[in-house]
Amino acid sequence: MQPLEGIKILDLTRTLAGPFCTMLLGDVGADVIKVEQPGTGDEARNFTPPEWDGESCYYLSSNRNKKSITINLKSQRGKDIIYKLVEEADVLVENFKTGSLDKMGYGYDDLKKINPGLIYCSISGFGRTGPEKYRAGYDLLLQGFGGLMSITGEPDRTPVKAGMSIVDLTTGMFAAYGIQSALFAKQKTGKGQLLDVSLLDGQVMLLNHMATGYLATGKPAGKMGSAHPTLVPYQAFETKDANIIMAVGNDRQWENCCITMDWMDLLEDGRFKTNQKRVENRGELVPILKSRLVLMESKEVFEKTEKVGVPCGPIHTIDQVINHSQVIEREMIINVEHPHIKNLRMPGFPVKFSETPGEVRQYPPLLGEHTGEILSELGYTESEIEEMKAEKAI
Repeated sequence: MQPLEGIKILDLTRTLAGPFCTMLLGDVGADVIKVEQPGTGDEARNFTPPEWDGESCYYLSSNRNKKSITINLKSQRGKDIIYKLVEEADVLVENFKTGSLDKMGYGYDDLKKINPGLIYCSISGFGRTGPEKYRAGYDLLLQGFGGLMSITGEPDRTPVKAGMSIVDLTTGMFAAYGIQSALFAKQKTGKGQLLDVSLLDGQVMLLNHMATGYLATGKPAGKMGSAHPTLVPYQAFETKDANIIMAVGNDRQWENCCITMDWMDLLEDGRFKTNQKRVENRGELVPILKSRLVLMESKEVFEKTEKVGVPCGPIHTIDQVINHSQVIEREMIINVEHPHIKNLRMPGFPVKFSETPGEVRQYPPLLGEHTGEILSELGYTESEIEEMKAEKAI
């Protein structure tokens, strides 16, 4: 028994934020039906390179534990299918541009008449209200608009984005959290509701202590590379053979760091005695640390700091972290059976349940793979299904 077993989700999303959301829900048991455009499907199916035996890695990454049905949303018979699916659904998730589905008869006000208990999650770039509600939203655009790029990168250099699609992925997580909260509320009230989830809102929340710091001081943070605005030393450093992270989180750790590294002069220097002092005198301390660490092997730094509990570690490449013994032991890279791809592997579900673990029941589906199966379950006959194919309704 999985946590969301028996919950039916109608997935009208594509690309990344929406599919990532519904995959998270599918990983914990939800029955997810992915609705795709006949012939083309989710745009992510064509996001290449890279690809794996003809399948887009972008698509594969966020679409396991789903069934795929192709439906022409603009056709009348397609609309009839959607309405039948809505009757049985607990949740609908969509990420169309604001107003698009309303014009086609698939807006929340339309669908709640069919199913008053429906939880309708709408994911967009800027939200369904406000002066920017009609703007298209993309991860890179929102990394800039939402402030992330203003604090990412080295000082006095062009802003850079985060290495991954962090806005899309975290928005998917917020949407999944909202959906599960709404399902819990429905258990109490019996009512469905509309969830308005935007990439911008999620990004503003992720500004977290950066936003709070600005609200307190009126001074927005700027780019600091890998450094931290309120902790020193807490950044990347270069050693003789590799770049490393040193993350001294408090004064006790600083004391232990100085002792184990034999930096007694720094420990006794009043400019660096407390974290507040170290932040104030960052410009003096960091160059000293850089000059000393660059003369040491990374292994030596790790061994010394580990003995006294000072957080310090390597900067792994993707291949190094994927193949690390800790990641393997945590079963974070899983094997997924696929009809076309041999040895398909992908990241696993990150929350470890003691009684109801997440699992993979379905590989990322081929385009329209389950169309006939789903329509048959809705009561359509084989001849009706063939007619709809001929009409390009499916």
